[in-house]
Amino acid sequence: MNPNTELLQKLAQSAWRIRRYALRMGEVQGQGYIGQALGMAEVLAVAYCYALRLKPEDPNWPARDRFLLSHGHYAIAHYAAMIEAGLLPESELETYGCDDSRLPMSGMASYTPHMEISGGSLGQGLSIGVGMALGIRHQGLGAYVYNSMSDGELDEGSTWEAAMSASHHGLDNLICLVDINNQQADGPSGQVMKFEPLQDKWSAFGWHVQRVDGNNLAAVLQAFDAARALRAPQPRVILMDTLMGKGIDFLESRDKNHFIRVDPPEWQQALALHDQHKPRGLA
Repeated sequence: MNPNTELLQKLAQSAWRIRRYALRMGEVQGQGYIGQALGMAEVLAVAYCYALRLKPEDPNWPARDRFLLSHGHYAIAHYAAMIEAGLLPESELETYGCDDSRLPMSGMASYTPHMEISGGSLGQGLSIGVGMALGIRHQGLGAYVYNSMSDGELDEGSTWEAAMSASHHGLDNLICLVDINNQQADGPSGQVMKFEPLQDKWSAFGWHVQRVDGNNLAAVLQAFDAARALRAPQPRVILMDTLMGKGIDFLESRDKNHFIRVDPPEWQQALALHDQHKPRGLA
C-alpha cells in the first residue's frame, strides 16, 4: 500500500472515531456543540494523530507543540480528539459536562490535561498564540503553536491586531486554523459581519494563506504539511470550509445548529447513521 494511502486510511479511521466519541459525549448531556465537532473531525484527526508533537505522559513537556482552543465552546471536539490520540482515557467521556468532571462543556486549562488555555472569550486565542510563539522562539524550543479559532472570531478587533503583530515579528512557528462553517450564535457568520475576501485579507496582513475543504482529509493533510514545510519568516493560516453536523444528515440540514439539543431517540439515530459510514479497514 502507498504510504500516503495508508496514512489517509488511518486518519479517516481516527476522524470516524472522533465523531463517534463526540456523539457519545453529546448524548450524556442531551445537548452541546456537536455540530462543530462533527464538522472539524478531519482537521482534528490530522492535528492530533499526525502533526502535533506531544508526550501523553507529560502535558507540560517544554518542547511540545501547543494547540490553542480559542473557541472554547468547541471543547467537545477537542476532548474527542484527545481521547483518540491517547491523551485522555475513553472512560472519561461519560463524565462530559458533569460536576467535578475534567471535561467541562467549555475548555478550561485548569481542569483538563493538555488543554493549553481557557478559551471562550472569543478573539483571544491568536493574541495568546503570538506571545507563546515569541517565547518558544526565544527559548529555541523548535515547537509550533497552532491556534484553532472560529469564523465568528473574525468579528473581533483583537484577532486582527494579533494577526498584524504575528506578521511584524515573522512568527514562522505560528499556524492559525480558522473553521469557516458560517454559523455563530446570532446567525450566519457572513450576515452578522461580512468577512470575505478572507484570503486577500490574511495575505494583506503578511500571512501565508491556504484555503481548503476542511472535510477533505487529503486536502487538510496537504495543507498542514505545506504550512510546516514553508521556509519563510511569516505566520501561516489555513482557512477551512467545514459543514456543521457533517455525516449526520438531519443535523447537517438544520437551519441553526450552533448549539444542538437532541431528543434521546435522536442520539441513537445519529450514532446509527454514523456507524453506517465506517471507513475501510476499521474493525
